[in-house]
Amino acid sequence: MLTPDTHKIKRALISVSDKEGIVEFSKELESLGIEIFSTGGTQKALAAAGVAVKSISELTDFPEIMDGRVKTLHPKIHAGLLAVLDNETHLAQMKEHDLESIDLLIVNLYPFEQALEKNLHHDEMIENIDIGGPGMLRAAAKNYLWTAPIVNPERYTAILAYLKETGSIPEDYRLKLAADVFTHTAYYDSLISGYIRNKTDDPRPDKFAQPMKLTQHLRYGENPQQYAGLYGDFNKIFKQLHGKELSYNNILDIDAASKLILEFDETALAIIKHTNPCGVATADTLVEAYHKAFATDTVSPFGGIIAVNRTVDKATAEAVHSLFTELIIAPEFTEEALEILTKKKDRRLILANYDLLRESLTYDIKSVAGGFLLQQSDTKLIDENSLKVVTQKNPSPAEYKALMFAWKVCKHVKSNAIVYTSDDRTLAIGAGQMSRVDSARIAVEKAKMMNLDLKGSVVASDAFFPFSDGVLQAVEAGATAVIQPGGSVRDEEVIKAADENNISMMFTGMRHFRH
Repeated sequence: MLTPDTHKIKRALISVSDKEGIVEFSKELESLGIEIFSTGGTQKALAAAGVAVKSISELTDFPEIMDGRVKTLHPKIHAGLLAVLDNETHLAQMKEHDLESIDLLIVNLYPFEQALEKNLHHDEMIENIDIGGPGMLRAAAKNYLWTAPIVNPERYTAILAYLKETGSIPEDYRLKLAADVFTHTAYYDSLISGYIRNKTDDPRPDKFAQPMKLTQHLRYGENPQQYAGLYGDFNKIFKQLHGKELSYNNILDIDAASKLILEFDETALAIIKHTNPCGVATADTLVEAYHKAFATDTVSPFGGIIAVNRTVDKATAEAVHSLFTELIIAPEFTEEALEILTKKKDRRLILANYDLLRESLTYDIKSVAGGFLLQQSDTKLIDENSLKVVTQKNPSPAEYKALMFAWKVCKHVKSNAIVYTSDDRTLAIGAGQMSRVDSARIAVEKAKMMNLDLKGSVVASDAFFPFSDGVLQAVEAGATAVIQPGGSVRDEEVIKAADENNISMMFTGMRHFRH
């Protein structure tokens, strides 16, 4: 009785864009007496290498037409791929129509992903969408018991080992090949759907496919008992120059710190711990920005990371070298800076392409029980049309500048977020508390611990103050201006408290929750 385990491979169809290893593989198939059919460029490459290969047209009795768009979309191909060889009806129909089975299909697809990376013209992108390849692969994968589909060149060695030993491919391995195919075609189609979707103006797809390719296995996740892997294009945006392998938590911190530093056009430095800012500052030089940012909190930065938006020079490297930092992110490092910073072998140095980072900020995706949450990335800082002063007192030019600085930082602090700043540096940060009042209290207490005076500061809140007590805390701490989204049913009460204490307040009309 014929079974998938005993079914001998007699006929193969090969059509590959990635020709790595295909000549050697085909020669081995030929030596085993397997008849080989092929298409276009693959056929030419095999024939040039001396492989006895037949044109697909010999199988279909029909020429390749329409610039090769139509060549494998033919009943003689798909019947050969889909025939169930222990089905008497199928066998009778094959005999009636002079059809033969295709036992082995080796196909990889038009290089749409590479075309995407090259940012080719739209017409060229469309031409790089493979039609026949996915159709054949899916047909063979559906009929994996009788047609073994190979989409991954790394499978060639194992396939040859099976064929040399028994002339057939075992059923359990055929199932792995089918899994390869459906994973590959799903990834391929999601690349295409993402490209086409981004050409439209609809940010709310009813169905969502996100192409993700494994970049590397990580040592573990947030904790050692959790598996973790890195998928996607992270390593195209961030290049590691030095130090230990990145951990799951390192990658989360890199993401958070880099998105924060994107808010600033002027020279800026941010110190991050557990995705929250410990201190942020702007200055004429990075080394000045570092000293100001570090002064916000001289305890928490131990084991944290630093992100900057300018080249790290010798002076900055000397200043940060003594601090135990897990990681430093910059668009560039001078040779002198690298010589200093690489003295600590475990310290990770990351080269960031901030332009690519900006381009990547399209959607945020988070897993939840049974599915995913998808939202547009929060790339907007304020809505100029909604930004307004709601108090009798207007902020001074210096206060306005400070409020804009505070709002940039507050956007990247975990909710509930309270941030006190001057016009160029953070003074106190309260993050991640269940109560906004608690966040405000913690911020003030930390400022006292660091001997920082909040008199004359401004304060930002990521969401509205639900009661006037938050504003009164800010007044008591010494703040002279407040920025918050507004929108509470008690806004009038909060505004009244600000007016009674002669401080200015701005509503942004936009909140920045970070759960």
